[in-house]
Amino acid sequence: MSDEQWYWDLERLIAIPASERGPASNTLGPYETKVDAENWRSTVETRNEEWDDADEEWENDGESDGGDDD
Repeated sequence: MSDEQWYWDLERLIAIPASERGPASNTLGPYETKVDAENWRSTVETRNEEWDDADEEWENDGESDGGDDD
């Protein structure tokens, strides 16, 4: 198994190894495998859903304790 990291190239729309990576603004990653890089959209969607859930939980955290309106 290789230690090479993979990225999704937003311009060429392909998975690329770290050794071929261009500017960071044009890539997503790093990912552990080429397949993970190719499935970047699923990873992003899952992460965003988790962040949205955490945000909602944080926003509702003080609603049931009577809160202080200072």
